Amino acid sequence: MTEPALPGTDPATPNADGLPRRRARATAGAKDGAPARATAAERAPLELARRIVELAEDKKAADIALLELTPLTTLADYFVICSGGSERQLDAIADGIVSSLRDEKTRPIGREGTPASHWVLLDFGSVIVHIFTPPERDYYGLEKHWAEAKTILRVQ
Repeated sequence: MTEPALPGTDPATPNADGLPRRRARATAGAKDGAPARATAAERAPLELARRIVELAEDKKAADIALLELTPLTTLADYFVICSGGSERQLDAIADGIVSSLRDEKTRPIGREGTPASHWVLLDFGSVIVHIFTPPERDYYGLEKHWAEAKTILRVQ
């Protein structure tokens, strides 16, 4: 039996850029009729992005930006970009986001980087979180590369 497509994830419906939408990933962990764990794909992208901003604020992340990428790419719907002042804070921000969302039954698809590399990326499918130290954030300049993206929210 096939599951119905999630709203806004029908691969036959193209994005604004004319490219097909990304398919939602299968939900892992369902056995013997037990309820499956929610994935980030099952949560409204903007709701998820705003929750991530709240969790980053709770861990004292600095200069938080929420960018909407929907009209520009199929890579993700939103980027959350924030800064931490030290390797320990980068780890605390990333772990705080992952842990709190796990408690809410939302798990990341992947995690890349380490605090020692001064850049941690959390992939929630429709939302990608970039956590930098300030020098690396300036160096990579994601906000400049995605200057055409609409800034939904900025927390200084």
